[in-house]
Amino acid sequence: MAYQAGGQRSEPRPVPESLEARAYLQDYATLLDAVSFPSLVLDIRWDVVLANTAFETLFRGVGTHPTAMPGDNFLRFVLFHPDASTVLGDHESRWCLPMLAHFAAAVERHGHDHGLQSIRRDIAQDPIMEAAYRHGLPHWIRVVGEQGVEHDGAVRPLLHPDPRWGATDCRVVDETPRTLRDMGYTRLTLVLRPARRPVPAPRRAVRPRRTAGHLSVVPAPEA
Repeated sequence: MAYQAGGQRSEPRPVPESLEARAYLQDYATLLDAVSFPSLVLDIRWDVVLANTAFETLFRGVGTHPTAMPGDNFLRFVLFHPDASTVLGDHESRWCLPMLAHFAAAVERHGHDHGLQSIRRDIAQDPIMEAAYRHGLPHWIRVVGEQGVEHDGAVRPLLHPDPRWGATDCRVVDETPRTLRDMGYTRLTLVLRPARRPVPAPRRAVRPRRTAGHLSVVPAPEA
């Protein structure tokens, strides 16, 4: 069922003060769970406020992580979880770099936010990711253009644990109503497409885990 995500975070997520706002979120969770595709509601720091069963199913095979679970903070999952590439196809170029670009924009708008500052510190602790963020990312944005950065409408590869989907694509759809937007939230739905090809189970079982310094598609600047 749709849930308000929990887990270990750098700071507690604020709860809407208004009873009406909380009632709206409760009803919206019911609506979210009626959707068959993975769907989630995020705040400005990518903390997951609500997510549905289909979202939970998509990431059911990932290992535990103290700060980067997909139902906790989706940006941290994409950037820091060692199992992210087992679900997010073409992880570096199609998921990680667009998310870094959105994070950079969020830091410009909300640089004082403690949650964003915490993520920024963790990026700085990974030398390759830091080089990509500070030096490679601006060049990558110029190359791919605004369409390569935008979430809404982007088609991105997935490796779904359900063999009925398998190796497939999803279209990311931003369907944020005004009430959620006024709360500072964004709703994204991953509209799944039929499987492109079967995913051999043994290959997925031995897929290399991502380690720190994984952004090979954006080389570090030469000294």
